[in-house]
Amino acid sequence: QVQLVESGGGLVQAGASLRLSCAASGGTFSNYVMGWFRQAPGKEREFVAVRGRNDGTTDYADSVKGRFTISRDNAKNTVYLQMNSLKPEDTAVYYCAASGYRYLVTRSMYYAYWGQGTQVTVSS
Repeated sequence: QVQLVESGGGLVQAGASLRLSCAASGGTFSNYVMGWFRQAPGKEREFVAVRGRNDGTTDYADSVKGRFTISRDNAKNTVYLQMNSLKPEDTAVYYCAASGYRYLVTRSMYYAYWGQGTQVTVSS
């Protein structure tokens, strides 16, 4: 059983940066593909970014490409989401998730473990 705890959310102005962290415990972190998702009020949860287990591969939603970067430190059992040039439309609860699949999966159905989420609010 993997437990995930996100941190780093907050209220920022448009154009600012935030770095989200997600600390994992209870499993072998490097065995999991790690993803970030977000859910805005009244909207469905959507894929943001994913990082492979050990090979550095990544994928991003088109809406965040060039602004967000996902990274991981397997020694610290932590995945990060660096968010730059934030926009009001990035406002959402951000969730990290762990998948036992070997590939860069972007659909939430492939993720077995989820954190509780951290709120990101971007004001205009």
